[in-house]
Amino acid sequence: MESFDLDQLRRLDRAHHLHPFTDHRAMHRGGTHVVRAARGSTLVGEDGRELLDGLAGLWCVNIGHGREEILDAVAAQMRAVAFYPSFFNTTTEPAIRLAARLAGLAPARLRHAIFSNSGSEANETALKLIRAYWKLRGRREKTKVLARTFGYHGVTLATASLTGLPTCSEPFDLPLPGFLHVPGPNHYGSGKSPAAYGAWCLEETERAIAREGAGTISAMFVEPVQGAGGVVVPPEGYLAELRELCRRHEILFVADEVITGFGRLGAWFASELWDLDPDLMTLAKGITSGYVPLGATMVSGEIAGALEAGGYLAHGFTYTGHPVACAAALATLDVMEREKLVERVRDDVGPRFLAALERLAGHPAVAEVRGVGLIGALELKRPARGPHAAAAPNSLGLAAHELAREEGVVVRGIRDLVALSPPLVVTHSELDRMFAALERALDRLWAH
Repeated sequence: MESFDLDQLRRLDRAHHLHPFTDHRAMHRGGTHVVRAARGSTLVGEDGRELLDGLAGLWCVNIGHGREEILDAVAAQMRAVAFYPSFFNTTTEPAIRLAARLAGLAPARLRHAIFSNSGSEANETALKLIRAYWKLRGRREKTKVLARTFGYHGVTLATASLTGLPTCSEPFDLPLPGFLHVPGPNHYGSGKSPAAYGAWCLEETERAIAREGAGTISAMFVEPVQGAGGVVVPPEGYLAELRELCRRHEILFVADEVITGFGRLGAWFASELWDLDPDLMTLAKGITSGYVPLGATMVSGEIAGALEAGGYLAHGFTYTGHPVACAAALATLDVMEREKLVERVRDDVGPRFLAALERLAGHPAVAEVRGVGLIGALELKRPARGPHAAAAPNSLGLAAHELAREEGVVVRGIRDLVALSPPLVVTHSELDRMFAALERALDRLWAH
């Protein structure tokens, strides 16, 4: 490996590398950040300084960085079968075992899995399977899809059409026809209580179904907690009523658990926590703790049966069920079960995290806190005076992110808020240090 030359790397990055979700001009003015090493909940930046990973990579490194168990499993699988597809009536052992393992963990009706490479592809797969299912049922008119504002479901043409964030759709003239958005339950700034706003969202959803005609709507995609939209936690009872609304109108319910799956909320899945009984569930991120790309779409027996009876299923990717990715996932699940990480979030670090989050509610820079399990957000206020008083709308989150990084913790800036979701293995002392660093960043944001 070549010696670490930051100036050279930044020159090469500027000349050749297009980053996802990045303002390239702003990034290159300051210089690209380069992560040199990672272990547990700690990163090492380009300057050799340690940073606490308050976002678990990108909501995904649940078991922490640098776990030898995953490295050993991946190496062993590469020596045995580095790659063979699941095409041609063939597959590999890890794909079979992972599908069975997921069926044992997932909500009761979800007993079949088809693999992909990301959350976007998992949702894209769900869209196609749903379309095929209704066609096989003789209901070809059921093609429209419901999603919610503030939802994030991916960035392919179809999944970006599902995503309810204008920054992801407007630059590409999306959504495509047939993708309909109803209000998500982000009550912040509405003047309504979470419960009242949730009730209004349900009313608006029912009105949209009546307007479009339930017979034309195939499915609704729902993140139980809207992650990239700002950690929007559903008000009590809202998801149960939304699920019942879909059931009543014969609309398939898709739980997008790309972020909420695999222990983030103190349960294996939010669908279990809130008894959602989805018809399909999409997974990625924590399935391998981010070590290797992998997505999965879980489907009910009824849907799987219709697809199997329909004959040749012409969907999949070269790397669907990639044996190395599936081996990484199996090893990740082993670590989670052995170390009881789901229970740890539920009973230990989750409550400690939420208590620390709540303590920041009294900070003058904080307008609202919200969270569940080991994921949370702080809505920020604009100071009346000082360097950030004239900040552009929706820019405080990025400013707080930069200040927090300087103070030693990586968080995510979204609009005028910051989001956190540390690894499930985060220690008490690391949590304390994360929140102390974040508080110092907020002090600087508010400084006059």
